[in-house]
Amino acid sequence: MTAYLRPRSGDPAGVGTPPAVDVSVDGHPVTAHTGQTVAAVLLANGRDTWRTTRVHNRPRGTFCGIGACQDCLVTINGLADVRACQRTITNGDAITTQTGAVLPATSPPEATAVQSPNAGRDQRVGSAGRARASEVVVVGAGPAGVAAALAAADAGAEVLLVDNGRSVGGQYNRQLPAEFAARRPERIQHEWRTFADQRDRLTSHPRITYLPETSIWAIEDLRLWAQQGPADAAGRQPFPIDAGAVVLATGAYDRVLPFPGWDLPGVYTAGAAQALAKGQRIAIGRRVLVAGTGPFLLPVAESLIGVGAHVVELLEANSLTTVRKGWATDPLVAPGKLREAVGYGALLARHRVPLRHGSTVIAAHGMCHVEAVTVARLDSAWRPIPGSERRVDADAVCVGFGFTANLELAVSARAAITTGPDGGPAVAVDANQQTTTPGIYAAGELTGIGGAALSTAEGTLAGLAAAHHALGTHSASLEDGVRAAVVRGRRFAGALGRAYPVRDGWKSWSDAETVVCRCEEVTRGEIEAAAGDRGLGDGRALKLSSRAGLGMCQGRVCSRNVAALLAGPGDVPKPSMKRPIAVPVRLRDLAQAEENL
Repeated sequence: MTAYLRPRSGDPAGVGTPPAVDVSVDGHPVTAHTGQTVAAVLLANGRDTWRTTRVHNRPRGTFCGIGACQDCLVTINGLADVRACQRTITNGDAITTQTGAVLPATSPPEATAVQSPNAGRDQRVGSAGRARASEVVVVGAGPAGVAAALAAADAGAEVLLVDNGRSVGGQYNRQLPAEFAARRPERIQHEWRTFADQRDRLTSHPRITYLPETSIWAIEDLRLWAQQGPADAAGRQPFPIDAGAVVLATGAYDRVLPFPGWDLPGVYTAGAAQALAKGQRIAIGRRVLVAGTGPFLLPVAESLIGVGAHVVELLEANSLTTVRKGWATDPLVAPGKLREAVGYGALLARHRVPLRHGSTVIAAHGMCHVEAVTVARLDSAWRPIPGSERRVDADAVCVGFGFTANLELAVSARAAITTGPDGGPAVAVDANQQTTTPGIYAAGELTGIGGAALSTAEGTLAGLAAAHHALGTHSASLEDGVRAAVVRGRRFAGALGRAYPVRDGWKSWSDAETVVCRCEEVTRGEIEAAAGDRGLGDGRALKLSSRAGLGMCQGRVCSRNVAALLAGPGDVPKPSMKRPIAVPVRLRDLAQAEENL
């Protein structure tokens, strides 16, 4: 195990040492500090695995880092299946590793969940909440959600902003925990001053109510079902929220393409590596290889360097020619990005990090943890060039091949799904960001991967339109400047998709024995056999037959890859995104809510 906590002295963010708390792991006291997540405590104490899988008893730890994949489940205070990356440590926590499919004997019988059996703190948050109402409800407090909330409130609407994090910002503006008392947070955040001004205006706005640590688990017309309380806590408060209009700004998560060994501990998504670095000051390893495609890899490498990791290589799967041609299709769309790229290039040069275009990781090696990887040069279709393979020693790998939108709530709201500029699924919206369901608006990565500037512009437009819808007012023309910013952002998104496409040659990196569904440990060969032998074209039937996508993450990680692997030439893959319950909910809590409503 090589992940470690960066020494506090010299931290660019000016983080000191937060107060210590008493925590044990498998009965042994460990070092822990206030504000840390359970995953950060385990990683900082030399543990990168703390459970084994329910099918083949393989080790698992943190993978996605944002609560989507369910790989990092752990038992805390006798309650099983707590997402370690989401749960903040508290004094006296007893962390216990989980083995296979057998739940610990101490786990209470009521710790049953809908969709994903997650549990958390063994303390009540309070009785079930009563129904709430607001003229505009914004779901998600990233760049799009914050902009939507401010725009709607400025237009005169009462706004309820709901987010499952402890503070606003989302993944893009991830903040250090308040307990870390960072003196220079701007040192690890791009555009920090702009975000800080937005955050301060939001928290002081008289028409905005902010509900942190609150998630929306279902949506029915303009009624949203929420639960409030710390992540995965026992006794979270389920309650309904009635809205005049809804803005969905639920963001996206990393897409990772399967290759042999990608399920080994020590392989992380690029987002997880950055979340641990920016949000917890944790390096995922001492020798880290970064691979994938897209400009997001550059700030990830920067974050890793900032917490003391040695980035041995940065591999961009697309060739430099492809990247240049993509941006050349609209060369004036983002002039400021060239300056950013030069800055990142200088950073990589100072730290002697090779940036190799047209190369990627095609296999990871190790017994119980990543010890080395095989990298190869790729042809224009992303097939490995024979003879170009080489072995690179690394104790951690972070990979990211773009993003997949969080579509659960939009699908539940019966919003139409289209294809985004990156070829992935996205929510279809009209000129005012309204989905095909009246009163439901969408903004940000949900409508197509395009970056923070586009998310902010779309959020502003969606917030204005939602306020007019809820208030019954009419605006002949919403702000022309906002619409112009959306147009510019979408042009950037189009150029981004053309500069960093995902080519079908990635399918050649895996073989029949490669795990595709991490939860159920279903291999590519098993998926293809189930589809071929039974002629299954329907996603649900394939799930039931092969079990791919039926695990605890409900296909968030694998469904897009499964659809792509089974798609024929020229077909557009259609991953299954229909999940009536969007986040884990306890049956006990639902029963309590029913009694109190």
